[in-house]
Amino acid sequence: MNDNKNIIAEIAELKKQRNAIILAHNYVNAEIQAIADFCGDSLELSIKAADTNADVLVVCGVKFMAETAKILSPDTTVLMPRPDAGCPMADMVDVEKLRKFRAENPDTVIIAYVNTTAEVKSLVDICCTSGNAEKVVASIPEDKEILFMPDRNLGGNIMRKLGRKMLLWEGCCPYHDGVTVEMISRAREAAPDAQVLVHPECRNEVVMAADLALSTGAMLKYVTESNNKEFIVGTESGILFRMQRANPNKKFYLLQPEILCPDMKRITLDDVAQALRELKYPVELPAQMISGAAGAIEKMIAL
Repeated sequence: MNDNKNIIAEIAELKKQRNAIILAHNYVNAEIQAIADFCGDSLELSIKAADTNADVLVVCGVKFMAETAKILSPDTTVLMPRPDAGCPMADMVDVEKLRKFRAENPDTVIIAYVNTTAEVKSLVDICCTSGNAEKVVASIPEDKEILFMPDRNLGGNIMRKLGRKMLLWEGCCPYHDGVTVEMISRAREAAPDAQVLVHPECRNEVVMAADLALSTGAMLKYVTESNNKEFIVGTESGILFRMQRANPNKKFYLLQPEILCPDMKRITLDDVAQALRELKYPVELPAQMISGAAGAIEKMIAL
């Protein structure tokens, strides 16, 4: 515990020296969220990265989040404490296949979920997050064909909700995709008074079996404002830290087996301290890629 206190004190001092802020996703380890200047989902982190006066941003999440921060703050030093923290969903996009589709279907509007690489973002029309995907899809004229990528589950859930036909890329979050209706049934038996909240990256039958499908940011808002006192949470387990801290008198249960993303859990306090101490590991992107990707992200934020 004393070691943690020492390293937390060092991080605080290094932040002052570097004029740095720490951004943390809702899924990372609790000790990282506890020292962050701002915690949020992908949309909230994007907005924060676009509006900062810091000289250094330490992005605690996975690679595409650090890239997004660099795209939105190109003149800021953006550090990724663990460059090996990737995203399996983002890796499901074959860039050459995307380029070919774009060339063969120039009139199709391509929407890229924020869980994609900077290169992919630079090749699409507009980005979205789980928090605003429905709004983004609804903004596209009805006579336009849409390719939604790379999450087939998020795209499919929106398609069914809006009654809007879309082409869906064959990708998914393997952890949310693994949630089953049976898991929800067992969780309801164990906590019959609890509402079931799942992430829209889950399969359609799971979303239908739950009470609500919400982004992590929307989940946090909902459980805080709701009159309900018990919740079964069907997303990555890291979200419970903020839920419980903001709502100490409410009960939260994770689906069993709990959803755990190993990439989101890679960053440690030591990694954050080293990143600030040695300015490791800076995100570098080609100017042309930043320019192309920024347009797609800024269209999303403008909505």
